[in-house]
Amino acid sequence: MLSFLKRERSRLLEDKLNAAQAQHTAGWEALPEDELFTPAGFSEAQAEATASSNYSYWGSTFRAFFKNKTAVVLLAALAAVVAFAFLQPYLPGQVDPNLCAVDPATGIPYRNIAPGQDGFFWGSNSIGQDLWARIWAGARTSLTIAFFAALIEAAAGITAGVLWGYVRRLDPVFTELYNIFDNIPTAIVLILISYVATPSIWTMVLGMAVKGWIEMARFIRNQILIIRDRDYNVASRCLGTPTVRIVLRNLLPYLVSVIMLRMALTIPEAIGNEVFITYIGLGLSVETPSLGNLVNDGRKVMMQAGLRYQLLYPTLILSFVTIAFYLIGNAFSDAADPKNHLQ
Repeated sequence: MLSFLKRERSRLLEDKLNAAQAQHTAGWEALPEDELFTPAGFSEAQAEATASSNYSYWGSTFRAFFKNKTAVVLLAALAAVVAFAFLQPYLPGQVDPNLCAVDPATGIPYRNIAPGQDGFFWGSNSIGQDLWARIWAGARTSLTIAFFAALIEAAAGITAGVLWGYVRRLDPVFTELYNIFDNIPTAIVLILISYVATPSIWTMVLGMAVKGWIEMARFIRNQILIIRDRDYNVASRCLGTPTVRIVLRNLLPYLVSVIMLRMALTIPEAIGNEVFITYIGLGLSVETPSLGNLVNDGRKVMMQAGLRYQLLYPTLILSFVTIAFYLIGNAFSDAADPKNHLQ
């Protein structure tokens, strides 16, 4: 009953509206045609202006990134720490990180000197080595391992991932390789390489890259599968565009954000692996300062209240570097997403 009343009321309103329109003729119906329409004309300059855009991918990416004040502050602080770590040996007044300082009057080593005493800014360890010099030397070692591991993983992983995702006949080969490598824990690979080869910076890099490239390749492959069969890629293949050009122009630009995020995560992961292997006694020798060695040395004296600074300072540097890389990588990944360029 209610629906019938609604339909009836709608019909009455429609009849009244039609009657009103029939009684009142609009004024524009009496105007001649030349007064009703005005030709728009053609302007070549305006046509070219509407056919192009001043949009810049990288310009928009950096603008979006620099709007994130937290990420900018972290980037500046991280750049300062990394630059200082590599420049520290060339500054005046620096000492050899492996030098065991002794008291010139007594010949006794400066063992476990508290921070700020006897010229030791961050104190000394149990054999008189300057922790200030050793921590920055350890940061250089760990960052070198992390940077080279990330570069090798990116170069090999991106190449393999693009081929894995775009060339269909290679999918079974890479899938089997991934199944083999994925079932071997990273720690086992690093431990085996440490046993087989003499522990050094390059063996650590090799151990991390052997396992890491296939994970990067799988990550890139999954992204390629999402955009491989989109219309513009199908059109490029139909027009005979070379595969290399399709990959470089159509695929990789869309993966910049995920690649940057993955590399930013690889660096702290590599530092963590180095710390772990050294912590269990299979990493770099004590003659090569690293954050892993320093954390391991600090662990041995952490129960002594007066010596906890030997664990505190390297842990602070390690924590800051890993957290900063992670947060900056996330921020840059968000900024590189074209969806965020419209804000």
